Amino acid sequence: MPYVQVGKENTGSVELYYEDRGSGAPIVLIHGYPLTGASWERQVPSLLESNHRVITYDRRGFGRSSQPASGYNYDTFASDLHELLGHLKLKEFALAGFSMGGGEVARYIGRYGSKGVTHAIFLSSVPPYLRKAADNPEGVDGGVFDGIGKAITADRYAFFTAFYRDFYNADVNLGKRVSEEVLRMSWNVAAGSSAIASLACVPTWGEDFRQDLARVDVPALVMHGDSDRIVPFAAAGARTAKLVKGARLVVVKDGPHAIIWTHPEIVNPELVKFLGT
Repeated sequence: MPYVQVGKENTGSVELYYEDRGSGAPIVLIHGYPLTGASWERQVPSLLESNHRVITYDRRGFGRSSQPASGYNYDTFASDLHELLGHLKLKEFALAGFSMGGGEVARYIGRYGSKGVTHAIFLSSVPPYLRKAADNPEGVDGGVFDGIGKAITADRYAFFTAFYRDFYNADVNLGKRVSEEVLRMSWNVAAGSSAIASLACVPTWGEDFRQDLARVDVPALVMHGDSDRIVPFAAAGARTAKLVKGARLVVVKDGPHAIIWTHPEIVNPELVKFLGT
């Protein structure tokens, strides 16, 4: 299995697990919380069929990557991505981030610039600034993040059960766009994540990415469900599309947070079409 070393912790290496498939124009898919690179399974075949080299990886603390005690912040996540790109010797590549992964796309460009980046894609993503502040009244009240942290601390396994109901809008989509088995699979993946990472990632969702988005000067696609209960469309996708000059906005009607699973018939053609521009 392929790994790239991105750091050290005491006597051990911090490594990211990745998969690199196909040939053609590369696209790097960055997963959401608390999943892994495997969560893109409904997009990978379409991208391979449209002649793309598809790279997925597990964020530190999740899946088959290392589970260190630190490094759960977007500067480090962007650095990890930078190390992976260098390891793969990619010269031109698209970046696509789902949910938390959209923060990596924004922070990577904010820190390293857009050299080599051909397209920037934000799917149900946390930018531009999810936490409410004096200069960000459109954000979500900070008490929401505090409540999530307390729930994870009390019983992260019970939290994951409740979280995924809203992740997929199960009350509406169960038996139609998502199955009990998918909910169970998602829970199992989350349960295998680092207990430290599952808590430490929560505050990062409210990070301010506005300056990072100001540096996005490549074609950008923003896709978001208008029924997203995890990352509200009005607070996130709608504003990101306005802040990134020339961004294409696709609103998925009745789409929950997990549009990459529930609405592949919309997401996949939009991705392939956008990458062809």
